Amino acid sequence: MNGLPGFLRRLEGPQTIGRGPAFWIIFAIVLAIACAYPLFSDGYTVGNTVYFFVWVFIALSLCLIWGYGGSLSFGQTAFFGIAGYSYGILTLNFGAAYGFTLVALVLAVVIAALFALLLGYFMFFGRIAGVFLGIVTLAVTLMLERFMAQTAGPEWRVGVARLNGFNGMSAMSPLTIPWPGGDIVLFADIGLYYFVLGLLVLVYLGLRILMNSSFGNVIVAIRENPERAEMLGYDVRKYQLITFVIGAGLAGLSGVLYTVWGQYITPSSMGMTAAALPLIWVAVGGRSDLTSTVIGTLVVLAAFQALTIYGSQYALVFMGVLLVLTVLIAPNGLVLGAMNLLSRLVVHRGKGGV
Repeated sequence: MNGLPGFLRRLEGPQTIGRGPAFWIIFAIVLAIACAYPLFSDGYTVGNTVYFFVWVFIALSLCLIWGYGGSLSFGQTAFFGIAGYSYGILTLNFGAAYGFTLVALVLAVVIAALFALLLGYFMFFGRIAGVFLGIVTLAVTLMLERFMAQTAGPEWRVGVARLNGFNGMSAMSPLTIPWPGGDIVLFADIGLYYFVLGLLVLVYLGLRILMNSSFGNVIVAIRENPERAEMLGYDVRKYQLITFVIGAGLAGLSGVLYTVWGQYITPSSMGMTAAALPLIWVAVGGRSDLTSTVIGTLVVLAAFQALTIYGSQYALVFMGVLLVLTVLIAPNGLVLGAMNLLSRLVVHRGKGGV
């Protein structure tokens, strides 16, 4: 890493697990397998994998806000829903011509981030912290879910886009990329798979760089001791607000990609269950590390979907039990604990061979 530009050297650092040639070789192998995966799988399975990838963005947003920033937020699904509905409204009104769906994706994420900026300003500059921040964000999420659920009447429309209450919005345009030989439409199969995979890799690497920068170090210092950070001259509220807005943008990106994947969005995406599940994924993986969050989210999602075959109630009970066991056995995360144990074993074996 010493020969790389300064910002790339921040791919490794004290705030992220994984460094040295061995880690990046494993990363490259996993990425190569992910790229080759659609070549050996059917369209349905590839589309289902896109569904898993979509939820990783909201998990990373919570890892940033809660794991690194120390602010427990139940509001990620609110930003998820705001961005999803915004994308639907924009594309239903303006269509997909001239690559407008890509513009709508960016605008929807910006709308979610602006809402978070407004909400976060009043929370952080109003000195709301700890459990009260969780209560406020949960209240906002449930309020939005209740509001959207009662918009079934024909009067609830934005242009030609009807909100449709509990039934939600549907039939919005898939992502369409302008191309000289004809537009490329990204349905929930191979095309969308590679698009979401590319975004996921960029976001993961970008967050590693961010958290190993001076900004990331300050965020972690605020999590550990906000009073000390303030005494050292840092504006704690500003850093918390910036982190909150970035996290909201990631949650909004997750919401847009979910809407693109299924071509629908419903109020239930902002309900209590939807708000709680990302907390479980991140807690099980390890909220204070990006890599463990990604792994934990994908593993728990796969297990959850497998259990829904036998009934969604069993899957939800399993998630609750898993969260309790994680808190009791490995409060820092099961995946993170396993990664730390593996790292210590490798170091110990290396010393033993010297």
